Amino acid sequence: MKVLLGMSGGVDSSVSAVLLQEQGYDVIGCTMLLYGEEGKAIEDAKKVCKTLGIPHYTFDLKQEFNCYVIQKFINEYEKARTPNPCVECNKKMKFGIFYEKAKELGCEYIATGHYARIEFSEKYNQFVLRKSEEERKDQTYFLYNIPKEELEHIIFPLQKYKNKEEIRELAKKNNLEVAKKKDSQEICFIKDNDYQRFLLEHMEGKPKQGNIKLKTGEALGKHKGLINYTIGQRKGIGISYSYPLYVVDLDYRNNEVIVGKEEDLYSNKLIAKDLNFQVEVNEEFECYAKIRYRAREAKAIAKRIGDRVEVEFTEPQRAITKGQSVVFYDEEGIVLGGGVIS
Repeated sequence: MKVLLGMSGGVDSSVSAVLLQEQGYDVIGCTMLLYGEEGKAIEDAKKVCKTLGIPHYTFDLKQEFNCYVIQKFINEYEKARTPNPCVECNKKMKFGIFYEKAKELGCEYIATGHYARIEFSEKYNQFVLRKSEEERKDQTYFLYNIPKEELEHIIFPLQKYKNKEEIRELAKKNNLEVAKKKDSQEICFIKDNDYQRFLLEHMEGKPKQGNIKLKTGEALGKHKGLINYTIGQRKGIGISYSYPLYVVDLDYRNNEVIVGKEEDLYSNKLIAKDLNFQVEVNEEFECYAKIRYRAREAKAIAKRIGDRVEVEFTEPQRAITKGQSVVFYDEEGIVLGGGVIS
């Protein structure tokens, strides 16, 4: 059966090609040209495909990536929200347009080098997305937006592997030059990971100064533009006070940075919109919710109300941030769904 494999030129997707071949699939490699600077990635992917004797395609999707991912990234920061571009890229590109390209090529499956599991669940009587056995590598947080109908057509060849050294050894064993290649950076389209520089270069207007205020309303000084601050930030606020100050909110409407004590960062409630559920849930359901990629899941009760979900945690969570995603899991690590914190 044919499978279209997304290849970034890195070790994970390259070894995925090897594993798919070993499992008997007819593999087609593909690299998406997204932001115009992937020349080395394409070259490395082509070399791997040549070594393995499989075809390789390049899809020029710069226009789509700019529209769906980069511009949304900029627009969200302009509204004092903190977006996660990987979530949006997976939704629109890797499991959106890429999936459609696979069908055009007659492929029954798509595959990527993500660390996650897809399996059939007797409990839900459908294919489900489940956390990787190696939690430190698990990437299901970024994948909750995959439509549930697609799950049975997706393969994650690395789902049984627990560490990167195993993957690199497989690459070395199969004579792949990428065996020692470094892992990719956090935000692919920002080379130096300096998102503030990137925003200043691409925003239409310059960030405006405004007030830094305590929750009580007392003005303490001026900020340099909301894009320079994040919820939970302590260093670099630029003012001193009788106790340590943290950024506890970004007031877009009034262009104000709200600061307070560390205890002010904690909340046990949030509202999420732009929802996607991969399994059927009740209007009210218990779950383990994760508010950012590096956070631990926390026990919560979620209530579906129209186009949003209200989430109440058993224990208060630190620095819940608008624009980030909240992802819901059951007790077995199966993804129920998720949404964007509003």
